[in-house]
Amino acid sequence: MLSPDSKTLYLVDGSSYLYRAFHALPNLTNSGGEPTGALLGVANMLRRLVREATDAGSDRVAVVFDAKGPTFRHELYADYKANRPPMPGELRAQVESIHQLVQLLGLPIIQVEGVEADDVIGTLARRAEADGLGCVVSTGDKDLAQLVTDRVTLVNTMSDTRMDRAGVEEKFGVPPERIVDFLALTGDKADNIPGVEKCGPKTAAKWLQAWGDLDGVMAHADEIGGKIGGYLRDALETLPLSRELATIRDNVELDSAPDALRMGDTDESALREFLQRYEFNSWLQELGDEPTAPVEARYDTVTDQAGFEAWVERLRGAELIAFDTETDSLDPMRANLVGLSFAVEPGHAAYLPLGHDYPGAPKQLAMDDVLEALRPILESPDHALVGQHFKYDMNVLARYGIEVDGLAYDTMLESYVFNSTGSRHDMDSLALKYLGRNTIHYEDVAGKGAKQITFNQVALEEAGPYAAEDADITLQLHQHLWPRLSEEAAPASVFSDIEMPLVPVLARMERHGVLIDGELLRRQSSEMARDIIDLEKRAHEAAGQPFNLGSPKQLQEILFEKLELPVVRRTPKGQPSTAEDVLHELAADFELPKLILEYRSLSKLKSTYTDKLPEEINPDTGRVHTSYHQAVAATGRLSSSNPNLQNIPIRTARGRRIREAFIAPEGMCVLAADYSQIELRIMAHLSSDEGLLRAFRDGVDVHRATAGEVFGVDAEAVTTDQRRAAKAINFGLMYGMSAFGLARQLDIARGEALDYMDTYFARYPGVRDYMERTRETAREQGYVETLFGRRLYLPDITASNQQRRQGAERAAINAPMQGTAADIIKRAMITVDRWLRSEQPRTRLTMQVHDELVLEVPVDDLDTVRAGIIERMEAAAELDVPLVVDAGHGPNWDDAH
Repeated sequence: MLSPDSKTLYLVDGSSYLYRAFHALPNLTNSGGEPTGALLGVANMLRRLVREATDAGSDRVAVVFDAKGPTFRHELYADYKANRPPMPGELRAQVESIHQLVQLLGLPIIQVEGVEADDVIGTLARRAEADGLGCVVSTGDKDLAQLVTDRVTLVNTMSDTRMDRAGVEEKFGVPPERIVDFLALTGDKADNIPGVEKCGPKTAAKWLQAWGDLDGVMAHADEIGGKIGGYLRDALETLPLSRELATIRDNVELDSAPDALRMGDTDESALREFLQRYEFNSWLQELGDEPTAPVEARYDTVTDQAGFEAWVERLRGAELIAFDTETDSLDPMRANLVGLSFAVEPGHAAYLPLGHDYPGAPKQLAMDDVLEALRPILESPDHALVGQHFKYDMNVLARYGIEVDGLAYDTMLESYVFNSTGSRHDMDSLALKYLGRNTIHYEDVAGKGAKQITFNQVALEEAGPYAAEDADITLQLHQHLWPRLSEEAAPASVFSDIEMPLVPVLARMERHGVLIDGELLRRQSSEMARDIIDLEKRAHEAAGQPFNLGSPKQLQEILFEKLELPVVRRTPKGQPSTAEDVLHELAADFELPKLILEYRSLSKLKSTYTDKLPEEINPDTGRVHTSYHQAVAATGRLSSSNPNLQNIPIRTARGRRIREAFIAPEGMCVLAADYSQIELRIMAHLSSDEGLLRAFRDGVDVHRATAGEVFGVDAEAVTTDQRRAAKAINFGLMYGMSAFGLARQLDIARGEALDYMDTYFARYPGVRDYMERTRETAREQGYVETLFGRRLYLPDITASNQQRRQGAERAAINAPMQGTAADIIKRAMITVDRWLRSEQPRTRLTMQVHDELVLEVPVDDLDTVRAGIIERMEAAAELDVPLVVDAGHGPNWDDAH
């Protein structure tokens, strides 16, 4: 391999960088809502390569991008890249800023009209060789392997790997000179290069090894048997075209010679402004814009008593302790504690192994003794703790008899409240975004896939730095996020008064779980299996032949080729769509689509709930323990998983029957309390519309009142269909539904739906004013807020793409209502939990499902608890209209409604 030196030209495949960074990094944004994920990824790769070039004494670097428009390959083959989807909007929005960054760094940018970046790179690489220079091409594109020679190497900056001639042959099975032939045989779906059907890399390499080159393979095509031989013979006419399309040109006319491509000076002032705009704070720190510099890590692995006691003393005297657990499972109800990590100052952290049991593992301190020594710290409210997704750690420690009472901060929730859409909120993503730190990933120490080991089997030499880093990074993230979050009172209040107090409430709910009648679900599953078979039989009869109901391709052929049903919509590839909404439209007039929808619905109920829920019952507790997520939904709503208890369908009799399996223990009953029309009430409050306010204050049926206004009849004369239409209007407009969407939902003409909407806004002008005001506010400040100050940033609110902009406008209208509803029920959960623990300890919260709380209540305490729950839920917010809570009870969840 060529050693990089001062006579080496570094060429960056900028177009490859764009896409790789976009798909590799999370959907990051700055606080203004501008997407930054791809920009950050490209920045990191560029900086790494520039450092390598500088360390090698070379200043020859250029960044090459594809130019817009068709190339000569499109002239050769009209379908070249025809299947490639358009650049994602979030990536397109970053292209200009990526180009700007390259220029600020003083790096030459090359784009040649009508030519792809690969051909520019190929030309420069060959000219560099001719000039006696070495060449390093930074790319992730396999096509460029054809350029490798003794003087040209490839480097993958993302995986930090290099490829010379031997590396090409090891990876592809052929030398660089045969890569074009290799690509011609395998084809390329992304570029729509035909190739040979079903010919994979191993087959292509085998053929080329046997017959030398593509011409040799084509000459021996008759000797290859089986289907693959037939596919090769079918492709003989197009293989020369595939070879030409795959060949990188090395004769592009360029203005600059390789030796002239030199790094210029960095515009530091403009670069600082750029980094501040996109909030690349760790880079700013390196430039000296902030007083804190990157901290040098010092991590201890504590296996002796003296070291442990020294750390306990540090913890006792610390103002704030970053704390983390290491376990052998992601399920906190079954996880065994493997170790603990903590940090009290940036850069200095410790890992305390307790349960590593691999052969030859060093002796570790006794777990019981360690936990007893730490109990006064962990259970005291006087010792403030910070964690990352600390609810998990609380539940793990509870299994060992420790009830954490000092949790003050959670960096996952700090990030979520600061900007719910600005990033994923896991520690690795946050460390990269806010600290510019690439952390040690779990896969780095435990392996991947089927070969992954549990943490108790990881050697202490690797486990120690990984676990200690978790605590250290958590502390550093808090020190970065909390000052920014606390700058403004409203978001800080959402964090301190809603999200943090909710953590222990949810932890207790998860640990308590919900009682499930597994036998009842198994009986329901058997019934569904019989009905599914019957539906399949009826579908075959309606189709006139048997077919796989789960195959979109077969369904497409039956519906649109055999039965010749009307094509409602086509896929991006031009095929008739069989999507859910299409089938719903067809089901109004045709039997088979209706049967398919019933089949899909029943199959999903069976696989998702009646089959799966009994398997989720914990053998130790006899209950199902879901996990609630605070940092997923952008609007603040909770979600749940493993199992998801929030999406059990209730509009069908089958779905409601599943709720029958959620039961109460003997001597207790299920109490379900939910807010009545809470989002409409919030709309009335936010819009101050007199008509809506009056309807809710008078306690009338708001949908009936709306129907009376829209259809011009007395409320008493409103028909069922009119009330249904009014309900669709009320909720549809709240979610930003268009006249087209309303027309589809009510199965009426678009003009009629538009008339309904016009009449609605004429009767409720405050609603229209609220919508316009909210859109304008969102455009001006880039975000909207709930009643309590939770913010939702809307990066697409000023997008040039109409569809994305309209989606952001709908979110702007809906988010304050949905988010306020989420805030209200969270506030209610906190006060209800506090009251139950102090005055009704036998009653337990078991579930939260959107606007509903579900509890297990002793039958003897039912009246008192029911009144107390309603009182506290209705007092969770002060609106201009009353909050109303409906509460029912029964032996199971379904009967409680």
